[in-house]
Amino acid sequence: MTEAIQQDLLRDLTPQVVAIVTRRCGDFDTAEDAVQEALVEAVRTWPERGIPEQPRGWLVTTAMRRLLDAKRREARRRDRERADHLAEPEGQETSAVDDSLDVLLLCCHPSLTPASAVALTLRAVGGLTTRQIAHAYLVPEKTMAQRISRAKATIKGRSLGIDGTADLAARIPAMLKVLYLLFNEGYVATDGDRLQRVDLCAEAIRLARLARTALTRVTGTGHGELGGLLALMLLLDARRPARVDAHGAVVPLADQDRSLWRSETSREGIALVDSVIGTGRPGTYQVQAAIAALHNRAPSAEETDWLQITALYGLLERVAPGPIVTLNKAVAVGYADGPGPALALLDDLLRDCARHGDAGFADHPRVSAVRAHLLELAGDLDGAAAAYELASARATNLAERRFLTSKAAALRDARC
Repeated sequence: MTEAIQQDLLRDLTPQVVAIVTRRCGDFDTAEDAVQEALVEAVRTWPERGIPEQPRGWLVTTAMRRLLDAKRREARRRDRERADHLAEPEGQETSAVDDSLDVLLLCCHPSLTPASAVALTLRAVGGLTTRQIAHAYLVPEKTMAQRISRAKATIKGRSLGIDGTADLAARIPAMLKVLYLLFNEGYVATDGDRLQRVDLCAEAIRLARLARTALTRVTGTGHGELGGLLALMLLLDARRPARVDAHGAVVPLADQDRSLWRSETSREGIALVDSVIGTGRPGTYQVQAAIAALHNRAPSAEETDWLQITALYGLLERVAPGPIVTLNKAVAVGYADGPGPALALLDDLLRDCARHGDAGFADHPRVSAVRAHLLELAGDLDGAAAAYELASARATNLAERRFLTSKAAALRDARC
């Protein structure tokens, strides 16, 4: 078995093993640490000895042994009867029930901050080490370890299982938000010199697939918003090969070579949108997926159905109102009705934010970037260049900053 297949197997098994060990020892924090040690042991020994016949049973047994060893060190007392009670004979298969959804929902508990929930999800469900998560988010390993430790302390004592359909329904929104944040961090990295982090996007998609499969198994039907979120991820990820050029420079959507888009992934996303968009009242992720699908369906930027996209943004404003939604709507209005109405919409948005105590939104780099784009469409090249320069100064991602600076320079040169 190749290393890649082995890693995929370990990631698939991680949440199941965490759930089993948690139920046996009664403490998620202790169980998750023991499972991490078992995963390290698997990575060390499986390449030489081969994959056990029952890999999940092997991981459970190894984790329980690590757990018992830790308890012996702490309490300096344990007997064989206790060990036999907690640990099964090596290789014996455990329950066939997939507990992945329970673990994912616990890691995405509403009591956690989004940053803590993402980190804990990557470790307990994604099977990543603290070092790998810290590297992905460009923070010291100690900082990430503290974040994960605080997260586990916050949910300490909370039940792993779901208490009926009402409890399940209450936890799903937080899970969706965590998966969305995880994907967005991969799609446009907050920091660093790369626009996108493929590993985080891939992990978010994998976890969304896992959650949808597990949720379908539990409820007998797929969750419309979870399906919409997965579709949105697939549609955006399909464009990945065309989003940067050979030098890593950002390529805006209108200039992307659509022949580079991953057609199979795009088709899967579009089919998923079509299957969930009519199931009940549309939610924020379903509407966003429908917008993304219109872009992916368009053979070229010029053939994009901006009128329908504008209408969908209007629907999204009613479903999930917020300044970012209206900001994105302004871009669509700029193409559908012209830059004049779009700039007026942008000014109205900023005045509204100021009235409601959110004047700081005007400093968001995307606000300046959108204004620059609309001014460029209007033919105000000097104003556009100045706005691009302001957006560049406010951007935190180096790839985005370089793109915005280059846009400003190109417009300045065009005026000479």
